[in-house]
Amino acid sequence: MALMTPAQAQILPTTDILLVLAVDASGSVNQTRFELQRKGYADAFRNPQVLNAIRGGSTGSIAVTMVQWTGYTMQVHAVPWTLIKDAASADAFANAIEAAPRQLFGGGTSISGAIDHAMLLLPGAPYRGLKRVIDISGDGSNNRGRDVREARDEAVRAGVIINGLPIVSLEYDLDKYYFNNVIGEPGSFIVPADSYENFAQAVVRKLVLEIAMN
Repeated sequence: MALMTPAQAQILPTTDILLVLAVDASGSVNQTRFELQRKGYADAFRNPQVLNAIRGGSTGSIAVTMVQWTGYTMQVHAVPWTLIKDAASADAFANAIEAAPRQLFGGGTSISGAIDHAMLLLPGAPYRGLKRVIDISGDGSNNRGRDVREARDEAVRAGVIINGLPIVSLEYDLDKYYFNNVIGEPGSFIVPADSYENFAQAVVRKLVLEIAMN
């Protein structure tokens, strides 16, 4: 049996996108709101529009992971990297989202911390993405840790795209804040949700756009 060289051992499967979903679990997100976020993401990955977008990519697959975040040093890797390429793998990821317990309940709102944590996860992914994306969802502006624009700019210089899903029910101009301070890299965008109840529809729109723009 032939042995792999170290260089061959480092070759990773290629997928269209490495996507980090960073979900707000700060104090403003009560359990009902958190459950609406979780259900919104799970339902989105079961949506035929999202699966069709994935199948339409050059590799027909994406790799996704989920993080819960609050304060600057408070992040939890809630759902591990998962390759989604068909209905079965999409449903398995949705099930994993639903099964992941909430592990954070306060500590401020550090979007910069969420970006920095996501940047640590991307190099350790077991796949190589043609595009790397951090997706931040939340209902408040950055109030902990370093300036969110510093974290954003470092990620952009590393070739990572940051998209946003601001929930504007508590801060009416949060969409403008995300547009000016959070998203970055050419082609980045926001899809606002005007309430937690409409979060699921916004997630579907965002995922289809994200994948189709690949």
